[in-house]
Amino acid sequence: MALLFFGKDPNTNSDNCPTVWVDAVSADLVMQGWKADEETEAECLTVGHIPDSEAVIRIPARMVPLIRKACDEAEQRSAVQ
Repeated sequence: MALLFFGKDPNTNSDNCPTVWVDAVSADLVMQGWKADEETEAECLTVGHIPDSEAVIRIPARMVPLIRKACDEAEQRSAVQ
């Protein structure tokens, strides 16, 4: 697997911060973020169960430009229309 790095949260240090990648083969977005707090997770649970294989994460809004670039790349790689 090869991950294409798009960036880390610009307002945190270079360690342990939200990060965005695109899988070069599957074109999936891969994101590292802060674990959601109990209140956020409870709100998410109002629309369905969160399986053990999934997580609710929080990505800061200041990362939208990086996420947008990663989404564009994922769209191009997967030929999603």
